[in-house]
Amino acid sequence: MRGVVFTGNSTLDLIEFPDPTPGPRDVVLEIKASGMCGSDLKLYRPPAGAAFAALGLKDSGEPVIAGHEPCGVVAEVGRDVDPRIVRVGDRVTLHHYQGCRTCPQCRTGWTQMCDRTAIVYGVTGHGGHAPYMRAAVETVVGLPEEVSFTTGAAVSCGTGTAYGALLRLDVSARDTLVIVGQGPVGLSATQLAAAMGARVIAIDVSAERANRAREFGAAHAIDASTSDPVEAIMALTGGKGAGKALDTSGAAPGRSAAVRGASAWGKVCFVGEGGDVTLNVSPDIIRKQLTIFGSWTVNSAAQGDCLRFIADHGLEVDKLFTDRWTFDQAATAYQAFDRQAAGKGVFIN
Repeated sequence: MRGVVFTGNSTLDLIEFPDPTPGPRDVVLEIKASGMCGSDLKLYRPPAGAAFAALGLKDSGEPVIAGHEPCGVVAEVGRDVDPRIVRVGDRVTLHHYQGCRTCPQCRTGWTQMCDRTAIVYGVTGHGGHAPYMRAAVETVVGLPEEVSFTTGAAVSCGTGTAYGALLRLDVSARDTLVIVGQGPVGLSATQLAAAMGARVIAIDVSAERANRAREFGAAHAIDASTSDPVEAIMALTGGKGAGKALDTSGAAPGRSAAVRGASAWGKVCFVGEGGDVTLNVSPDIIRKQLTIFGSWTVNSAAQGDCLRFIADHGLEVDKLFTDRWTFDQAATAYQAFDRQAAGKGVFIN
Protein backbone atom coordinates (compact mmCIF):
# COMPACT_ATOMS: atom_id res chain seq x y z
CA MET A 1 0.00 0.00 0.00
CA ARG A 2 1.02 3.64 -0.40
CA GLY A 3 0.94 6.12 2.50
CA VAL A 4 1.27 9.90 2.74
CA VAL A 5 4.59 11.00 4.29
CA PHE A 6 5.53 14.60 5.09
CA THR A 7 9.01 15.21 3.66
CA GLY A 8 9.65 18.78 4.87
CA ASN A 9 9.46 22.29 3.46
CA SER A 10 5.74 21.98 2.65
CA THR A 11 6.19 18.84 0.58
CA LEU A 12 4.99 15.25 0.88
CA ASP A 13 5.35 11.96 -0.90
CA LEU A 14 3.31 8.81 -1.40
CA ILE A 15 5.62 5.99 -0.29
CA GLU A 16 5.14 2.24 -0.63
CA PHE A 17 4.76 0.37 2.70
CA PRO A 18 3.96 -3.27 3.47
CA ASP A 19 0.33 -3.88 4.37
CA PRO A 20 0.17 -3.89 8.18
CA THR A 21 -0.43 -7.07 10.16
CA PRO A 22 -1.64 -7.07 13.77
CA GLY A 23 0.46 -7.93 16.78
CA PRO A 24 -1.19 -10.00 19.55
CA ARG A 25 -3.01 -6.98 21.05
CA ASP A 26 -3.47 -4.95 17.86
CA VAL A 27 -6.16 -4.38 15.28
CA VAL A 28 -5.81 -3.43 11.62
CA LEU A 29 -8.23 -0.84 10.31
CA GLU A 30 -9.39 -0.47 6.76
CA ILE A 31 -9.42 3.33 6.63
CA LYS A 32 -12.65 4.92 5.41
CA ALA A 33 -11.90 8.54 6.39
CA SER A 34 -8.77 10.30 7.60
CA GLY A 35 -9.02 13.93 8.64
CA MET A 36 -6.62 16.78 8.02
CA CYS A 37 -5.83 18.75 11.19
CA GLY A 38 -4.20 22.14 11.65
CA SER A 39 -1.48 20.52 13.74
CA ASP A 40 -0.43 18.55 10.63
CA LEU A 41 1.03 21.81 9.34
CA LYS A 42 3.60 21.78 12.16
CA LEU A 43 5.02 18.68 10.48
CA TYR A 44 4.30 19.64 6.88
CA ARG A 45 5.84 23.14 6.80
CA PRO A 46 9.27 22.91 8.54
CA PRO A 47 12.46 21.46 7.02
CA ALA A 48 12.79 17.69 7.29
CA GLY A 49 13.45 16.68 10.91
CA ALA A 50 13.04 20.19 12.32
CA ALA A 51 9.44 19.65 13.39
CA PHE A 52 10.33 16.80 15.75
CA ALA A 53 12.91 18.92 17.56
CA ALA A 54 10.43 21.80 17.89
CA LEU A 55 7.78 19.44 19.30
CA GLY A 56 10.25 17.80 21.70
CA LEU A 57 9.88 14.42 19.98
CA LYS A 58 12.48 11.90 18.90
CA ASP A 59 12.81 11.44 15.15
CA SER A 60 13.48 7.80 14.25
CA GLY A 61 14.69 8.82 10.82
CA GLU A 62 12.24 6.37 9.25
CA PRO A 63 9.31 7.57 7.10
CA VAL A 64 6.06 7.74 9.07
CA ILE A 65 2.59 7.71 7.52
CA ALA A 66 0.77 10.92 8.41
CA GLY A 67 -2.80 11.32 9.67
CA HIS A 68 -3.92 11.36 13.30
CA GLU A 69 -7.67 11.49 12.64
CA PRO A 70 -8.39 7.96 11.37
CA CYS A 71 -11.72 6.19 11.15
CA GLY A 72 -12.71 2.94 9.51
CA VAL A 73 -13.67 -0.71 9.80
CA VAL A 74 -11.74 -3.40 11.68
CA ALA A 75 -10.20 -5.67 9.03
CA GLU A 76 -8.11 -7.95 11.24
CA VAL A 77 -7.48 -8.54 14.96
CA GLY A 78 -4.55 -9.96 16.90
CA ARG A 79 -4.75 -13.35 18.63
CA ASP A 80 -5.10 -11.86 22.14
CA VAL A 81 -7.85 -9.36 21.31
CA ASP A 82 -11.00 -10.11 23.30
CA PRO A 83 -13.93 -10.42 20.84
CA ARG A 84 -16.16 -8.81 23.48
CA ILE A 85 -14.15 -5.62 22.95
CA VAL A 86 -13.76 -5.51 19.19
CA ARG A 87 -14.44 -7.80 16.23
CA VAL A 88 -13.68 -7.84 12.52
CA GLY A 89 -16.24 -5.63 10.79
CA ASP A 90 -16.74 -3.20 13.68
CA ARG A 91 -16.96 0.48 12.78
CA VAL A 92 -14.42 2.36 14.90
CA THR A 93 -12.35 5.45 15.33
CA LEU A 94 -9.17 5.72 17.39
CA HIS A 95 -7.75 7.61 20.33
CA HIS A 96 -4.60 8.51 18.46
CA TYR A 97 -2.12 8.00 21.30
CA GLN A 98 -0.73 4.61 22.36
CA GLY A 99 0.76 4.64 25.86
CA CYS A 100 2.54 2.17 28.11
CA ARG A 101 -0.81 0.71 29.32
CA THR A 102 0.21 0.63 33.00
CA CYS A 103 0.99 4.13 34.32
CA PRO A 104 -1.78 6.11 36.10
CA GLN A 105 -2.37 8.35 33.08
CA CYS A 106 -2.81 5.44 30.68
CA ARG A 107 -5.06 3.54 33.09
CA THR A 108 -7.48 6.49 33.11
CA GLY A 109 -7.48 6.87 29.33
CA TRP A 110 -5.09 9.85 29.22
CA THR A 111 -2.47 8.07 27.13
CA GLN A 112 -1.31 11.36 25.60
CA MET A 113 0.06 12.12 29.10
CA CYS A 114 1.78 8.74 29.48
CA ASP A 115 4.41 8.85 32.25
CA ARG A 116 6.78 7.02 29.92
CA THR A 117 6.51 7.69 26.17
CA ALA A 118 3.34 7.73 24.11
CA ILE A 119 3.29 6.82 20.43
CA VAL A 120 1.39 9.48 18.52
CA TYR A 121 -0.27 7.96 15.45
CA GLY A 122 0.52 10.04 12.40
CA VAL A 123 3.56 11.59 14.07
CA THR A 124 5.82 8.99 15.72
CA GLY A 125 3.80 5.97 14.57
CA HIS A 126 2.02 5.22 11.31
CA GLY A 127 -1.28 7.05 10.96
CA GLY A 128 -4.42 6.99 8.88
CA HIS A 129 -3.36 8.56 5.55
CA ALA A 130 -3.16 5.13 3.93
CA PRO A 131 -5.60 2.35 3.01
CA TYR A 132 -4.80 0.37 6.20
CA MET A 133 -3.48 1.16 9.67
CA ARG A 134 -2.38 -0.91 12.66
CA ALA A 135 -3.30 0.27 16.16
CA ALA A 136 -3.27 -1.02 19.73
CA VAL A 137 -6.63 -2.45 20.78
CA GLU A 138 -6.94 -0.08 23.75
CA THR A 139 -6.96 2.89 21.36
CA VAL A 140 -10.13 1.67 19.63
CA VAL A 141 -13.30 3.70 20.20
CA GLY A 142 -16.58 2.33 18.84
CA LEU A 143 -18.44 4.35 16.23
CA PRO A 144 -22.25 4.50 16.60
CA GLU A 145 -24.16 3.38 13.52
CA GLU A 146 -25.80 6.83 13.26
CA VAL A 147 -22.41 8.55 12.93
CA SER A 148 -20.53 8.82 9.62
CA PHE A 149 -16.91 7.82 9.14
CA THR A 150 -16.01 11.46 8.44
CA THR A 151 -17.58 12.58 11.71
CA GLY A 152 -15.69 9.79 13.48
CA ALA A 153 -12.45 11.12 11.99
CA ALA A 154 -13.23 14.63 13.25
CA VAL A 155 -13.94 13.36 16.76
CA SER A 156 -10.62 11.50 16.90
CA CYS A 157 -8.90 14.87 17.33
CA GLY A 158 -10.42 18.31 16.63
CA THR A 159 -14.05 17.79 17.59
CA GLY A 160 -13.03 15.56 20.48
CA THR A 161 -10.69 18.30 21.70
CA ALA A 162 -13.59 20.75 21.68
CA TYR A 163 -15.80 18.33 23.61
CA GLY A 164 -13.10 17.71 26.22
CA ALA A 165 -12.73 21.45 26.81
CA LEU A 166 -16.49 21.90 27.21
CA LEU A 167 -16.55 19.10 29.79
CA ARG A 168 -13.75 20.84 31.69
CA LEU A 169 -15.75 24.10 31.56
CA ASP A 170 -18.91 22.25 32.70
CA VAL A 171 -20.97 24.00 30.03
CA SER A 172 -24.75 23.93 30.36
CA ALA A 173 -27.87 25.89 29.40
CA ARG A 174 -27.14 28.34 32.24
CA ASP A 175 -24.06 29.66 30.50
CA THR A 176 -23.03 32.39 28.14
CA LEU A 177 -19.89 31.01 26.52
CA VAL A 178 -17.39 32.98 24.44
CA ILE A 179 -15.53 30.88 21.86
CA VAL A 180 -12.54 32.62 20.31
CA GLY A 181 -11.42 31.21 16.97
CA GLN A 182 -13.86 29.58 14.56
CA GLY A 183 -11.66 27.14 12.74
CA PRO A 184 -12.59 23.43 12.89
CA VAL A 185 -12.06 23.13 16.68
CA GLY A 186 -13.89 26.39 17.41
CA LEU A 187 -16.80 25.52 15.12
CA SER A 188 -17.01 22.09 16.76
CA ALA A 189 -17.12 23.76 20.19
CA THR A 190 -19.81 26.14 18.97
CA GLN A 191 -21.96 23.31 17.64
CA LEU A 192 -21.52 21.13 20.73
CA ALA A 193 -22.02 23.96 23.23
CA ALA A 194 -25.18 25.14 21.47
CA ALA A 195 -26.51 21.57 21.68
CA MET A 196 -25.71 21.64 25.42
CA GLY A 197 -27.96 24.70 25.65
CA ALA A 198 -25.35 27.42 26.07
CA ARG A 199 -25.67 30.88 24.55
CA VAL A 200 -22.56 31.05 22.35
CA ILE A 201 -20.72 34.23 21.40
CA ALA A 202 -18.41 33.29 18.52
CA ILE A 203 -15.36 35.41 17.67
CA ASP A 204 -12.92 35.28 14.78
CA VAL A 205 -10.68 37.71 12.90
CA SER A 206 -12.26 36.39 9.67
CA ALA A 207 -15.74 37.74 8.94
CA GLU A 208 -16.48 34.61 6.91
CA ARG A 209 -15.53 32.27 9.76
CA ALA A 210 -17.38 34.36 12.35
CA ASN A 211 -20.55 34.38 10.27
CA ARG A 212 -20.23 30.66 9.54
CA ALA A 213 -20.43 30.07 13.30
CA ARG A 214 -24.10 31.07 13.16
CA GLU A 215 -24.73 27.98 11.00
CA PHE A 216 -23.25 25.91 13.85
CA GLY A 217 -25.52 27.41 16.51
CA ALA A 218 -23.82 30.62 17.66
CA ALA A 219 -26.27 33.18 19.04
CA HIS A 220 -23.87 36.02 18.21
CA ALA A 221 -20.90 36.32 15.84
CA ILE A 222 -18.20 38.97 16.27
CA ASP A 223 -15.74 39.92 13.53
CA ALA A 224 -12.67 40.87 15.56
CA SER A 225 -11.03 42.45 12.50
CA THR A 226 -13.55 45.30 12.52
CA SER A 227 -14.64 45.61 16.16
CA ASP A 228 -13.13 45.26 19.63
CA PRO A 229 -14.18 41.77 20.76
CA VAL A 230 -14.08 42.61 24.48
CA GLU A 231 -16.30 45.66 23.99
CA ALA A 232 -18.69 43.51 21.96
CA ILE A 233 -18.78 40.83 24.69
CA MET A 234 -19.52 43.46 27.33
CA ALA A 235 -22.31 44.95 25.21
CA LEU A 236 -23.91 41.53 24.84
CA THR A 237 -23.65 40.70 28.56
CA GLY A 238 -24.81 43.95 30.14
CA GLY A 239 -21.25 44.92 31.00
CA LYS A 240 -20.65 41.82 33.15
CA GLY A 241 -18.67 39.64 30.76
CA ALA A 242 -19.20 35.97 29.93
CA GLY A 243 -19.21 33.39 32.67
CA LYS A 244 -17.13 31.02 30.55
CA ALA A 245 -14.70 31.44 27.66
CA LEU A 246 -12.77 29.09 25.41
CA ASP A 247 -9.82 30.09 23.25
CA THR A 248 -9.12 27.81 20.29
CA SER A 249 -7.01 30.31 18.35
CA GLY A 250 -3.68 29.93 20.17
CA ALA A 251 -3.05 33.58 19.30
CA ALA A 252 -2.11 36.16 21.93
CA PRO A 253 -4.96 38.59 21.03
CA GLY A 254 -7.48 35.75 21.15
CA ARG A 255 -6.29 34.48 24.52
CA SER A 256 -6.30 38.02 25.89
CA ALA A 257 -9.85 38.62 24.65
CA ALA A 258 -11.05 35.41 26.30
CA VAL A 259 -9.58 36.47 29.64
CA ARG A 260 -10.61 40.13 29.51
CA GLY A 261 -14.08 39.24 28.29
CA ALA A 262 -14.73 36.84 31.16
CA SER A 263 -16.88 37.86 34.10
CA ALA A 264 -16.05 37.88 37.79
CA TRP A 265 -15.75 34.28 39.03
CA GLY A 266 -15.51 33.20 35.40
CA LYS A 267 -13.68 30.25 33.88
CA VAL A 268 -11.36 30.44 30.86
CA CYS A 269 -10.00 27.43 29.00
CA PHE A 270 -7.14 27.44 26.49
CA VAL A 271 -6.95 24.68 23.84
CA GLY A 272 -5.18 26.52 21.02
CA GLU A 273 -1.52 25.51 21.22
CA GLY A 274 1.67 27.48 20.72
CA GLY A 275 2.66 31.09 21.30
CA ASP A 276 2.24 33.15 24.45
CA VAL A 277 0.10 35.90 25.95
CA THR A 278 0.70 38.86 28.25
CA LEU A 279 -1.97 39.59 30.85
CA ASN A 280 -2.44 42.35 33.39
CA VAL A 281 -2.65 39.95 36.30
CA SER A 282 -4.39 42.06 38.95
CA PRO A 283 -7.39 43.41 36.98
CA ASP A 284 -7.60 40.53 34.50
CA ILE A 285 -7.27 37.61 36.91
CA ILE A 286 -6.87 38.25 40.63
CA ARG A 287 -9.55 40.86 41.16
CA LYS A 288 -12.02 38.91 39.05
CA GLN A 289 -11.30 35.67 40.98
CA LEU A 290 -10.80 34.12 37.54
CA THR A 291 -9.96 30.48 36.89
CA ILE A 292 -7.73 29.82 33.85
CA PHE A 293 -6.74 26.33 32.74
CA GLY A 294 -5.64 24.34 29.74
CA SER A 295 -7.27 21.32 28.11
CA TRP A 296 -5.28 18.92 25.92
CA THR A 297 -7.33 16.86 23.47
CA VAL A 298 -9.63 14.38 25.29
CA ASN A 299 -9.37 11.01 26.96
CA SER A 300 -10.61 7.86 25.27
CA ALA A 301 -13.73 7.49 27.43
CA ALA A 302 -14.89 11.04 26.74
CA GLN A 303 -14.17 10.52 23.05
CA GLY A 304 -16.74 7.74 23.07
CA ASP A 305 -19.16 9.96 25.01
CA CYS A 306 -18.72 12.68 22.39
CA LEU A 307 -19.68 10.29 19.60
CA ARG A 308 -22.76 9.23 21.53
CA PHE A 309 -23.71 12.87 22.21
CA ILE A 310 -23.43 13.66 18.50
CA ALA A 311 -25.58 10.66 17.60
CA ASP A 312 -28.23 11.40 20.25
CA HIS A 313 -28.53 15.06 19.22
CA GLY A 314 -28.34 14.47 15.48
CA LEU A 315 -25.48 16.97 15.07
CA GLU A 316 -24.22 17.58 11.54
CA VAL A 317 -20.49 17.50 12.28
CA ASP A 318 -19.86 16.71 8.61
CA LYS A 319 -20.60 20.38 7.86
CA LEU A 320 -17.05 21.06 9.10
CA PHE A 321 -15.64 19.48 5.94
CA THR A 322 -15.39 21.77 2.95
CA ASP A 323 -12.96 19.58 0.98
CA ARG A 324 -12.86 15.84 0.36
CA TRP A 325 -9.86 14.18 -1.27
CA THR A 326 -8.38 10.80 -2.19
CA PHE A 327 -4.89 9.83 -1.04
CA ASP A 328 -3.60 10.23 -4.60
CA GLN A 329 -4.56 13.92 -4.32
CA ALA A 330 -2.58 14.44 -1.11
CA ALA A 331 -0.10 16.97 -2.52
CA THR A 332 -2.87 19.19 -3.86
CA ALA A 333 -4.91 18.68 -0.70
CA TYR A 334 -2.17 19.91 1.63
CA GLN A 335 -1.25 22.82 -0.61
CA ALA A 336 -4.87 23.95 -0.37
CA PHE A 337 -5.07 23.24 3.36
CA ASP A 338 -1.86 25.15 4.00
CA ARG A 339 -3.49 28.33 2.69
CA GLN A 340 -6.05 28.06 5.54
CA ALA A 341 -8.62 29.75 3.31
CA ALA A 342 -11.30 27.05 3.53
CA GLY A 343 -12.62 24.72 6.23
CA LYS A 344 -11.54 21.24 7.18
CA GLY A 345 -10.30 18.65 4.67
CA VAL A 346 -10.66 14.87 4.81
CA PHE A 347 -9.35 11.93 2.80
CA ILE A 348 -11.99 9.41 1.74
CA ASN A 349 -10.83 5.88 0.97
